[in-house]
Amino acid sequence: MPGTDEALRRAAALLDEAEALLVCAGAGMGVDSGLPDFRGGEGFWRAYPPYERLGLRFEELADPVHFSADPELAWGFYGHRMHLYRDTVPHQGFEILRRWGSELPGGVRVFTSNVDGQFQRAGFAEDLIAECHGSIHHLQCVFPCSRRIRPADDLDVPVDPGTMRASAPLPECPDCGDLARPNILMFGDGHWVPDRGQAQLDALNAWRRGLHGKRLVVVEIGAGQAIPTVRRYAELASAASQSLIRINSREAEVRHGRGVSIPANALTTLTRLDAIRSA
Repeated sequence: MPGTDEALRRAAALLDEAEALLVCAGAGMGVDSGLPDFRGGEGFWRAYPPYERLGLRFEELADPVHFSADPELAWGFYGHRMHLYRDTVPHQGFEILRRWGSELPGGVRVFTSNVDGQFQRAGFAEDLIAECHGSIHHLQCVFPCSRRIRPADDLDVPVDPGTMRASAPLPECPDCGDLARPNILMFGDGHWVPDRGQAQLDALNAWRRGLHGKRLVVVEIGAGQAIPTVRRYAELASAASQSLIRINSREAEVRHGRGVSIPANALTTLTRLDAIRSA
């Protein structure tokens, strides 16, 4: 499309002038890797048919109450997602972003609401990433009895694909012996331990302050308006430079003069931008 072609050229020009790169990623970033789109009940149920039969929506399952009321149901949902994310290979767009950022004097950082760990799997160093909603690859106590957060690297939660229920033994808190849960911010969650995510955010904000006038370009990818955490951070970070590149197949609008809108998916857009910049 002619409009999209012009937007791509403008975005490539912004990237050519960049001295530092901030990637702000929502759920749409992972779709091209084959991860399911949970947008709306239909999208969620296509990914998880057993929940359609039960009449359960994503917002109902991503709720900490189930870890007390029905822990096998809760860990069935999160255990399956943990295995899915471990088995998923990040698409080539991640590497394009990593390469762009590695070539800049100010480097690259990532702000993401995704809990899947795909940026780490794609080669981004742990200290370059801020996961504002936590990570499925880390655990905490369900209550919690302490603020301890630990990696879930060796955790294996068997899940019956027909019922989407986990089988015992379920993960335990090493401090009190009660149930453990993913260190993820869930809906209506009063027990999330935010310390790891806050430390990451503090480091990201310190990096931004330390740029000392270097031209920052923000590439926002697949971040929707329903939970606008990523969009708001991207807009805040790009306000001074007005160098926001918003890539979103459904909600790509950018306020006039604030940046570039590209209504397309992540992998196609990043691949085309990389080709334009290499030409």
